[in-house]
This record gives sequence, structure tokens and C-alpha cells, in this order.
Amino acid sequence: MIGGIKKILYFPIASYFKFFAQIRLNRWNPRIIVITGSSGKTTLLHLIESQLGTAAKYSHQANSSFGIPFDILDLHRKNLIFSEWPILFLLAPFTAFKAPPKEKLYIVEADVDRPNEGKFLADLLNPEVTLWTGVGKTHAANFNQLLKNKNFSIVEDAIGYEFGFYLESTSKLAIVNGDSDLINKQTKRSKAEIKNASQKNTDYYKLFKDRTEFRIKGKTYLINALLPKEASLSIQMTLSLLECLDVKPDYSFSKFTLPPGRSGIFKGIKNTTIIDSSYNATPDGVISILEMFEFYPSNKKWLVLGDMIELGEEEKEEHEKLAEIIGRMKLEKIILVGPRVSKYTYPKIKNAEKFLMPKDAMGYLTNNLKGREVVLFKGARFLEGIIEHLLADKADVSNLCRREKIWQQRRKKWGL
Repeated sequence: MIGGIKKILYFPIASYFKFFAQIRLNRWNPRIIVITGSSGKTTLLHLIESQLGTAAKYSHQANSSFGIPFDILDLHRKNLIFSEWPILFLLAPFTAFKAPPKEKLYIVEADVDRPNEGKFLADLLNPEVTLWTGVGKTHAANFNQLLKNKNFSIVEDAIGYEFGFYLESTSKLAIVNGDSDLINKQTKRSKAEIKNASQKNTDYYKLFKDRTEFRIKGKTYLINALLPKEASLSIQMTLSLLECLDVKPDYSFSKFTLPPGRSGIFKGIKNTTIIDSSYNATPDGVISILEMFEFYPSNKKWLVLGDMIELGEEEKEEHEKLAEIIGRMKLEKIILVGPRVSKYTYPKIKNAEKFLMPKDAMGYLTNNLKGREVVLFKGARFLEGIIEHLLADKADVSNLCRREKIWQQRRKKWGL
């Protein structure tokens, strides 16, 4: 009932904030760069930020039909609780006429969580440049109705079409994942110049304990973070954007950092290493991190895998696909957390442990870790709450994701 009401009111309420955001955006009039795609958007944004620094404003933690207008209006949901909304409604008309930001570039991470969101945001942003990383089954549950209406034959086509609105509204340049047939279907909708990035340009990929090496078109990039091989596309896109902006690259990417929950490395109890990739769990994102973990230099690898959510009719297929990938990996322990991985992934994996509740998985880890294991956390089900209790230095809690009050309350109810 409540979910249905939220769905009906989503765009009408978002339009209220969009109206005032458009006023401030028109007064500001920056050059707008949109970063979009089912996965990899945040890594790409931070690669670009490491190059442009303070020359641009960035839509950190804001990529939706509400988040982006809030970012433009300089409105903030600090605790993600309902009582904040009346204040946001009251402030929007006034913030529309605040002095605009001084930066002349606006780098916007823009998602597509539901039908019409791409069009809604594209109409607001009208970017000069769009960078599109890929198309996957993220939020597929919201697009299944389009298949029932026979608008599209597969859900990826429906999602790709919605992302395509960003290309339609792009005026100058679209930098896209040229390996994606789903993207290539949509490029004809754009009047902008199209530039392709491709994994075919990646000559070499190696993962170290705390950094990643790429060789792309004969040039080596050593980046101080754990990145999947797919991040080669983001490096190529970043360099193409810098060329468009006539900015000289820092090929070392020395200022690159990632926000919490994206393959952060922590010291755990009993001299273990924790790789925290718990922020999200899209099918493409999970697969890329699992494949990255295969390259990690350790003989004592443990995987803690949570559910992937909002997949609708694709739920069974995508969780079974994870079992195929995990079955090829050299893992000492596999711990599955959640009803979906327990139902669909567990039956197809040998020697795995399954738990419905994260608290029980936390107990298993605490009792069975011996020392020197490398533990990767990926997926939903409040895995960051498990990590919090396994940290050797409790001060590292501040570097985990979902620190807002609402998430703390929810974890507490789950015994974390």
C-alpha cells in the first residue's frame, strides 16, 4: 500500500523540486557533464574528480530525480528521515535564488531507477557531454511491466532505452562503452559526436594488495585502489573527456580516492584483511568485483556475499549466475547472507555456509576466522554492519558506508 503510494507520488513530488532546481541551474549556467550507466558511475566520477579537482562541482551521493535537484538547490537530507521533508519543501523556493556555485563545470552522476527517470533528468540537465558506462539489470523489477506491455522483449532493452534519453539531450559529445550492443542500439538517438571506449584497448591488468595496474594502448596506469578490470573503460572515458575539455591529464591519477563501500581495505580482527565492497549489489557490479577478487594475491580468500535486490523476475536467474562464477573461483570459504542467495545460489555451490540474518553470519566469522584471511564483502543485507564488528581499529567505522541515522536504527533492529 505505502509502496504503491510512493510510486504514484514519486514524479509529481520530484517535479516540485525540479522546478526550482531549473531556476537555479539557469541562473548558474554551467557546462554539464553527465555520467550514467547501470554500474561504474561512481568510480568514473571520482576518476574525473581526481583530474579536475576544484575546477568543477560534483553531485556526490546524488543521482536520482530527487538527489540531483537537491544537489543543485544545495539541499541536504542529513539523516534520511521523514521529518526532514517539510523543511526541504519550505526551503526549495528560497534556495533557487541563492548565489549559484562559482564552478563553471558541473559533473553529474545520473541514474535510471525506473521508467521515465532518464527523460525526467535529461530534460533538466541537457548535458554538453555524456559518459555512459554500460547497461545491466539494475532495478529490473521496476521495468518488468514494460515487458508485460510488450514494449520491449528483454528488460535490458527497456533499461537501455531509458538511459538513451541522456544521449538524446547531449549537445556535443557522448563517450560510451563501445563493447555494449545495448548502448550501440541507442547511439543513433544522439546528435552528438560519439566516442567509444573498449576493453580491446586493455593490454594488461594486474591487482596488487592495495593498488591496480592497467596498460591501455601501451601506456601504464598504476592506481592506488582496488579496481575491477572494467575500470579500464572509465580510465579511457576520463582521458577522452579531458581531451574534450582541453585539460592536461595527470596520468598517475595521484589524487584518486573512492567513497566508502567501494573496495575499501581495512585491517580486521585476528590479523585479517577486509575488502569492503558493501555499498551496492547490482548484477554487473557484483560480477566485476568477484572477477577482481580472483586476481587478488592471496591463498586464503573468504567471500561474504549478500543478496542482489530489486531484480523482479530476473532474481532467480541472476543469483544462479553468481553460483557459476563462484564455482570457478579459488575460495577457502563462502558465506552467503540473505534469502535470495540462500534460495538460488546456495544449492548450486559446494561447501558454502548460508545465513538468513547478518548477525548469524557475523557470529560465524568471529568464531571461525583463524588469521591472515582476506575477506571480501559484497552485496545487500547490511554487510557493513558485520564489517563494523570485525574491524581491528574501531575508528575505521567512520570510513564505512551508510552512517546516517536511519541506517544505524535499521542495523540495530537487526542486532548489528
